[in-house]
Amino acid sequence: MFDFDQYLGFIAFLTILTIGFWLMIFLLTFIVPYWVGGSLMEFLKERREAKKAKLEE
Repeated sequence: MFDFDQYLGFIAFLTILTIGFWLMIFLLTFIVPYWVGGSLMEFLKERREAKKAKLEE
């Protein structure tokens, strides 16, 4: 059914596909929310500091 070369290619394809799948799951569940949350906190901190500076004037 498969030659040895085709078998190795198929295994390499499945490995790359699986690594890509788990990388996307990791990025979407951990990295992106961490990035968005940090950006939001930084934005709110800057707004708070700007408001405080405006009140001190």
